Amino acid sequence: MKYQSRKKAVLLLADGTIFHGKAVGREGSAFGEVCFNTGMTGYQEIFTDPSYYGQLMVATNAHIGNYGTNDEEVESDSIKIAGLIVKNFSYEYSRVNADRSLQEFLEKHNLLAISDVDTRALVSYIRDHGAMNAVISTEVDDIDKLKKELAEVPNMNGLELASKVSTEEPYFFGDPNATYKISALDIGIKKNILRNLAQRDAYIKVFPYNASFAEMSEWNPDGYFLSNGPGDPEPLTEAIATAKEILERDLPLFGICLGHQVIALANGISTYKMHNGHRGINHPVKNLVTGKGEITSQNHGFAINREETEAHADVEITHVHLNDNTVAGIKMKDKNCFSVQYHPEASPGPNDSVYLFDQFIENIKNAKVTV
Repeated sequence: MKYQSRKKAVLLLADGTIFHGKAVGREGSAFGEVCFNTGMTGYQEIFTDPSYYGQLMVATNAHIGNYGTNDEEVESDSIKIAGLIVKNFSYEYSRVNADRSLQEFLEKHNLLAISDVDTRALVSYIRDHGAMNAVISTEVDDIDKLKKELAEVPNMNGLELASKVSTEEPYFFGDPNATYKISALDIGIKKNILRNLAQRDAYIKVFPYNASFAEMSEWNPDGYFLSNGPGDPEPLTEAIATAKEILERDLPLFGICLGHQVIALANGISTYKMHNGHRGINHPVKNLVTGKGEITSQNHGFAINREETEAHADVEITHVHLNDNTVAGIKMKDKNCFSVQYHPEASPGPNDSVYLFDQFIENIKNAKVTV
């Protein structure tokens, strides 16, 4: 069969470490920051999540592609990862409602992937040495050339990527006759976030990453939302300024992931690049308000400073990540604002945290009553 005579391929890390594999589909090279996701399912949604823009994704599940793909199971209009690294790639698939194989999906989007990599050893290495830039390539006979090209790839720390994935023009989502109107800042928004808001009787206008408060407030929304997204939050000066103006007016505001970090920065709380980030669909989080635990879907390589958050007079930590005690959620004590460092809309993942969308709508409802 055609996949039994595939070309050799390599994964070259920035520190010179090499892992060997075989090409899946097209040939060539792909550069980005290497990261891993521990989810057992949901690979198609992961590949199309804008938060992964520019990253080489290592799938820790041993078999990828076994259930094919479905055109409805996407979080954006295209694949956002820079490349894919797996152990066993399944060319054959078995699922009633699949539209095509994963190989056909990757070919459609011109994505380079390699398989037969020792992903257990690779993930162990990343855990020890941290996330770093890398290249996957079929140019296995010219490692020196790959090293030179890899050295030119910018580091994720300080890299602004929201502009690469954001909408260029505002657009609407949902029912125009819905009860609530929400202005959403697209710094890498996932479709399932919009679906969750629309399901709660909201009509959403989605704005580009650099939209001002004046632009977002012009159609008189009832609440504001800051989305997830890729890259370092600190360069997003326009989004931070917009968040500050929303907060100054005490308008209902909800942020997820990158949006959560932008809200922290708007409050003078710094962010930092994590050793290797959180990416998976089984991350344990404790809600400090209710005392309950939540299994969550996470995808982020940056976090907010916990000491600065604890010392902030106007900010309260509402959720913590139980694996490493990083801040997983905050709310402002004197403002109608809260945010979380994980994905309540999941896709893929559990539904433990969907109540946060209900909480946002309730905040909007209460604000409308008091006006």
